[in-house]
Amino acid sequence: MYHGFWPLPRWHRSAGGVLTPKVEAPRDLLSVQERTAVIIQELGVVQKQLKEPEFHNFLQDVLATLHQSTEASRGAAPIVGSLHHAFLERGEVGLRTQIKYAYYSFLASRRFTQSNLQDQAKLADLRYPAEWYPRAREIQRSIHLHVGPTNSGKTYHALKRLEQASSGIYAGPLRLLAHEVYTRLNTSGKPCNLITGDERQIVDNDAGMSSCTVEMVPVNKTVDVAVIDEIQMIGHEERGWAWTQAVMGIQAKELHLCGEERTVPLIKELAAAMGDDLQIHHYKRLSPLKTMSASLQGNLSKLRKGDCLVAFTKVKIHSLKRDIEITTRKRVAVVYGSLPPEIRAQQAALFNNPDNDYDILVASDAIGMGLNLSIKRIIFCTTVKWNGRFRESIEISQIKQIAGRAGRYRTAGQAAETPTDQSSSADAHISNMSPDVSPAQTLGLVTSLERYELSVIQKAMIAEADPIMSAGIFPPDDIIVRFAAYFPPSTSFSYILTRLHDISLLNSRFHLCVLKDRTRIADAIEPVKNLTVRDRIIFCASPAGTKDTDDPMIGLLRALAECVASNTGGGILDIESIELSLLQEDVALASRDFLQKLEYLHKALILYIWLSFRFAGVFNTQAMAFYIKSIVEDKIQQVLSQASIKTRRTKNHNLYPKRIMEQNSASENRISENSDAGSVSDDRSIQEPWSATFEPHFNLVDKTEDSGVERKSPAGASLDLVASLRGLKELPEPLEPETTA
Repeated sequence: MYHGFWPLPRWHRSAGGVLTPKVEAPRDLLSVQERTAVIIQELGVVQKQLKEPEFHNFLQDVLATLHQSTEASRGAAPIVGSLHHAFLERGEVGLRTQIKYAYYSFLASRRFTQSNLQDQAKLADLRYPAEWYPRAREIQRSIHLHVGPTNSGKTYHALKRLEQASSGIYAGPLRLLAHEVYTRLNTSGKPCNLITGDERQIVDNDAGMSSCTVEMVPVNKTVDVAVIDEIQMIGHEERGWAWTQAVMGIQAKELHLCGEERTVPLIKELAAAMGDDLQIHHYKRLSPLKTMSASLQGNLSKLRKGDCLVAFTKVKIHSLKRDIEITTRKRVAVVYGSLPPEIRAQQAALFNNPDNDYDILVASDAIGMGLNLSIKRIIFCTTVKWNGRFRESIEISQIKQIAGRAGRYRTAGQAAETPTDQSSSADAHISNMSPDVSPAQTLGLVTSLERYELSVIQKAMIAEADPIMSAGIFPPDDIIVRFAAYFPPSTSFSYILTRLHDISLLNSRFHLCVLKDRTRIADAIEPVKNLTVRDRIIFCASPAGTKDTDDPMIGLLRALAECVASNTGGGILDIESIELSLLQEDVALASRDFLQKLEYLHKALILYIWLSFRFAGVFNTQAMAFYIKSIVEDKIQQVLSQASIKTRRTKNHNLYPKRIMEQNSASENRISENSDAGSVSDDRSIQEPWSATFEPHFNLVDKTEDSGVERKSPAGASLDLVASLRGLKELPEPLEPETTA
């Protein structure tokens, strides 16, 4: 019999055949009371600053409610339901956080006057987000909605209109896309600046064109034409707010939205609410796409050149890479979300190049957008994905988007051989067909590795995806600052965000984007004193998603926040949490987890660079961070290449082994897809182009002659390496990643 505090997860099958979690009430109510009391006491939520009767009353209320609760009566006791929900979401960490929030709510109900509550409710009235952008409402905009399946030319036509304008903005979901449009426009003679969360390339301060990630769209700039790509992301539960902000806030006479057909009803409503004209352009796929009638039946020897296998965990991707190289003797490129964008582009280039032996690609859903890929056949290894809590089937729209990568109408390599008016380098779906490519050559095929997955794919390919019913929004910074002013300085910032979300009033066509990473980041930097509310808002928007309480990113966030709070110590070589000692390891002798460590180091560098654009006076070694980042990217590419070489030397020719159990820990299995997430208005530093005249030389393994003991800096790098980096006056510009454009 279960006697612990935690709810027992059970599973039941609904009428539609879907398994969903169900939680049973704990059977030992005394254990519930005791465990809750322990957690409340351990939290120490500003307990020293409160009167003892207040804390005692809160404790008694919670315990009494739990004691009286049963499975049937839980709906009438919100605290019980919220505690169970929090546990399902994040385990004991979530439970502790929810109790803390309940404590703050308890205090708020006793300390706020009726007038305070009314003022908070006014701030939380988010029903009319179009009014947040009055300058855009003054312009009579013309919206052009380009909709169609993958590889239908919709974005191509929108970009052609952008090229014809004297001023404009491109906004895409990924830095790779923004970078390719930036390159395309500059190549065509249109000066264009690149603006992303962690990169600035300023060609001309007076340039009429800007290519941005969607979170970085300048809504205070008037232009002739703007293009917003992948508009279906407006319904995303985490990033949707950025697309809504761009659609409602861009001051463009002509606004082009590109995406899926299922966005039409929502965009019609938004356009009517904003008073903008709307024209809808429908497109059909330019090359045929066919679902095969048979799977590969688990036999990797049936793979052929141009195949792409899709899996959703890093463990599975690397396992498949090894098994395919052993079985087929072909080299395999890999693409997944936690790889740096530059490495994804390099791996894509290796796969696309017909003159090498990288014949097969193994990838996650990261291939759904942002890469030029010459894929002939998509092979799903699974249609189930871990969502952070449990395993669920991927959506129909996602299956279609991934499958649509097969049979590209024209690859970038073919585009380079055609006249400029038919070429495009910004994402593979921005193209026309090369005259020398026949439809038969561009036929895309879709199937599965195992037979039992094939029927799911076949049904999804002929089904209609559900329409997007609402657009994501997030409260503007000014509203958050004003809302936070009602709470004592010691109040948890994550609670302030949560309460604002809880009491927000919304229109049915909008939804509040989930807090998720923002509250985790807020909790991570909560112990840091002397941060302003705006400082905390900036950190919460940073690309530093944390997964667990022992995530090393939490320590790095605190270290960086301490630098901001003290306004000192922001040199990258002085931050111990950034493990620069990895630069000294020999790739050939590295441990098995070396790649994972490099990926984390790259993520840490991206965070540092991102913050250096917001706190330029504190994080003042941005150029050095860019250079170290390029070194890390080179090492990651070396590791991936070295893995292929080792596999090819292996004499074990076993065929596809028994299926790897995917019930590994969530932190190991989940693939981080955060790219260019976050938005901040305070960009206080623009990175100038680097000089390419200096080539630093330093020993990657450095020991003193006398003792043979390696000398270390605070960040873990050898002192000679540190001296070399600190002595740099000018840094060479990192090599651009090889792309197919």
